[in-house]
Amino acid sequence: MRTTPHNTPSTRRRWRRTASAVTAAAALLLTGLASAAHAQAAADTSTSKVTWTRSCALPRHQGEMACNALRVTGGVTAFQKQHGISAKTAEATSPSGYGPTDLRSAYGLTSAATSNGSGRTIAIVDAYDDPNAESDLAAYRSHYGLPACTTANGCFKKVSQTGSTTALPTADSGWAGEISLDLDMASAVCPNCHITLVEAKSASMANLGAAVNEAVSLGAKYVSNSYGGGESSSDATYDSTYFNHPGVAITVSAGDAGYGAEYPAASKYVTSVGGTSLTASSTTRGWTESVWRTSGTEGTGSGCSAYDTKPAWQTDTGCTRRMIADVSAVADPATGVSVYDTYGADGQGWATYGGTSASAPIIASVYALAGTPSTGSYPAKFPYANTSALNDVISGSNGSCTTSYFCTARTGYDGPTGLGTPEGLGAFTG
Repeated sequence: MRTTPHNTPSTRRRWRRTASAVTAAAALLLTGLASAAHAQAAADTSTSKVTWTRSCALPRHQGEMACNALRVTGGVTAFQKQHGISAKTAEATSPSGYGPTDLRSAYGLTSAATSNGSGRTIAIVDAYDDPNAESDLAAYRSHYGLPACTTANGCFKKVSQTGSTTALPTADSGWAGEISLDLDMASAVCPNCHITLVEAKSASMANLGAAVNEAVSLGAKYVSNSYGGGESSSDATYDSTYFNHPGVAITVSAGDAGYGAEYPAASKYVTSVGGTSLTASSTTRGWTESVWRTSGTEGTGSGCSAYDTKPAWQTDTGCTRRMIADVSAVADPATGVSVYDTYGADGQGWATYGGTSASAPIIASVYALAGTPSTGSYPAKFPYANTSALNDVISGSNGSCTTSYFCTARTGYDGPTGLGTPEGLGAFTG
């Protein structure tokens, strides 16, 4: 089993931007709801900065992908601030991030999550095996009162990239955290959906791509991919081999390294998903969002692809090739989501996660709530025809760029948040 390097936001740099990563140890501090500590919490919640670590090992070779899951290791999250929970009461026995009710409220999905999704299957594609995937999923769903989703009742299925239920890949603690994040977000947004977890035997694009194909062959119409790596001249081949599936909504994380394009988010056949900071507010919506950025090299990905051609439905004029992203959802670890994971060194129960690994399965699940895509369609196109059904994110940036909207939010389309975040299902049907 591979071990996962730990690094803080102030030192982390993605593999494609530097030759090495500086690592540092961090203690897992996850805060539970403790009413006895509520009074003390008020003094702590405004000053404790959130720290986090990457879940997965950085890629070592070209064509290898990294998961985009970021696990919070300390500080006070937006959820904790909202509920007056102190970092000093931290433990791994209670959630310290947003749960299903928060996400549905933020994105106008409360009614749809109750009534829609039955009979629809979301596929989660990740690398390596999470031996505790089903039991951890059961714990998450039980805590939040969601219907059981098990192998026994036909709701949950775990297979390898070849479809085997027994010959599974080697287990990996870091990717297990990613898997738990993905399964929990699918459950939070579409609790009535079935879930198929397809595990690639390694984090290579070839094996992950084979897992995407297997997910589609098993009948999934909604496929979430929370990983990425550097672009290359092979991307056009990957596009046609793994991601050209008309009638299937395929979502991909835009990346966590700030401004700069990555693959497969740059594929013209997928919905590229950026990340936001999400906080409760006194607005009519009840929530506000801005571009997620922790530092110049840490935040949601975006950018103009160096290789992939522009899909016909993208009409921005500053980039002649594929532009990242299309839409977005919460990804900032400081405003992160609750996840339950018990496998390996990183799996200590409840944790808060961020990264565009959170936003990709959220958007895949919104597509699932919206219904089966029309035959022959490319669902990445749907939001461009229904922009009024999105929350336009107009503040923040994820770095410096010569073409402003590549990295800075504005009214209408921009790179970091695309066309915006869901406000109901209207932008995800077609």
